[in-house]
Amino acid sequence: MALWDRLKDSAATMQTQLMATKSDLKSGAFRDSSMAMCALVAAADGTIDPAERQRVASLIATNEVLQNFPAEDLQRRFDDYLNKLTADFAFGKVGVLQEIAKAKKKPAEARAVIQIGIIIGGADGDFDKDEQAVVREACYALDLPPHEFDL
Repeated sequence: MALWDRLKDSAATMQTQLMATKSDLKSGAFRDSSMAMCALVAAADGTIDPAERQRVASLIATNEVLQNFPAEDLQRRFDDYLNKLTADFAFGKVGVLQEIAKAKKKPAEARAVIQIGIIIGGADGDFDKDEQAVVREACYALDLPPHEFDL
């Protein structure tokens, strides 16, 4: 099976798992951590072009799990995290990883944040090495083993 086919199957499986836990994913920590993860993946290569920003914003707005929260609130948080990353990627990444780490108190939320990162990373058909690397860093911030997610 080609890598892209495996990635699509994995993303579909993760979305199904997220839907199964949707009712448990309503905390502010999950909201903030998931938006921080989306921004980190979008900025993984150190740049964010307008098309990429729009694609991620669209995915956020249409993801059923994230519909537990108002779309404009999610968009504002996503934009705030992206602004931190674009102002100074290295420094911004430290703060964004701290936001992501807020979800580690609840293992289901921590796993969901990683799954969202993988879904966002693979949305364009290419979960590239930069995206994989930042999701792996997020695993460490959440005290989750990256190999659990094939990272």
